[in-house]
Amino acid sequence: MLTDKPTSFDIAQRAGVSQPTVSRALRGDPTVSEATRKRIEAIAAQLNYKVDKNASSLRSRHTNTLALLFFEDPTPDDSLINPFFLSMLGSIARTCSLRGYDLLTSFQQLSSNWHVDYEDSHKADGIILLGYGDYETYRARLEQLEAQGTHFVRWGSVQLGQPGTTIGCDNARGGRDAAEHLIALGRRRIAFLGEASSHSPELEERYRGACEAMAEAGIQPDVGLQVDAITTEASGYEAAQRLLARCVAFDAIFAASDLIAIGAMRALEEAGLDVPRDVSIVGFDDIPAASLSHPPLTTIAQDYRKAGEMLVDTLLRRVRSEPTEAVVLPPRLIVRRSTAEAK
Repeated sequence: MLTDKPTSFDIAQRAGVSQPTVSRALRGDPTVSEATRKRIEAIAAQLNYKVDKNASSLRSRHTNTLALLFFEDPTPDDSLINPFFLSMLGSIARTCSLRGYDLLTSFQQLSSNWHVDYEDSHKADGIILLGYGDYETYRARLEQLEAQGTHFVRWGSVQLGQPGTTIGCDNARGGRDAAEHLIALGRRRIAFLGEASSHSPELEERYRGACEAMAEAGIQPDVGLQVDAITTEASGYEAAQRLLARCVAFDAIFAASDLIAIGAMRALEEAGLDVPRDVSIVGFDDIPAASLSHPPLTTIAQDYRKAGEMLVDTLLRRVRSEPTEAVVLPPRLIVRRSTAEAK
């Protein structure tokens, strides 16, 4: 039932759209289709709706709140968040508290209109973005955020000409460190499990770094030893099975993430191969499960504590309209029992 004074939520209910869509339509935002805008304007006129200028002014003020948007990993059940990001969450929340800000966290589907809804809802002064699925699609959303003047910062691959400000890890260095460690142990046939394309630039950089290290050691990287995988145990398990089915010799695996590595170890065990006697494995991220796997996983650690702190501080500089720049954090090799010298 309508109240005496209609609101944008009343219009949204009648039009079958979200309240932020109503706000965009009534101010002529081009992201709303002409048909939808006309329908909303007609309902607003029918209800004699007037835009509340005072409320609009209030929404333009700072909220002392930052928004953290997690994005779904491209998994069959659309439910997983990369555990590395969960490790980073504590650092982000702690830094927000120390800086006098509240933190609003939200789980987003990449298919939703998150890139415009948060700009219109004024729930927060700025946005921290974690995860992205297909980067080719995600980048277009970032460009729209930048065009809207939204304050945002993201964790990911640092590249020239990217929209907004990115904090990331030196993925190529991490890939190089992983391969150099395996080569020093006598491994020569190093497989890579992970997507190595522009759709997943962080994984692509890790593969590139590993290939550079192999080439410098006189080892020709074998494209037959690269198998696509996303960051889940199930995908790592399936990728290792595909690798085994190729009947191509390998004595080491560099997995693009710890979850991929843990899944691969299960596939190798089922195939009767011993880790690390037959195959040495290195992962990437150093999630909590890495030290608890069997055997414990050698991995490339990303500094999630420093990452969380820098994401918050960089975003606050953007909110204050201060200059910001991309930052690349160094990785660190952590050796555990999943790697050993070749026999």
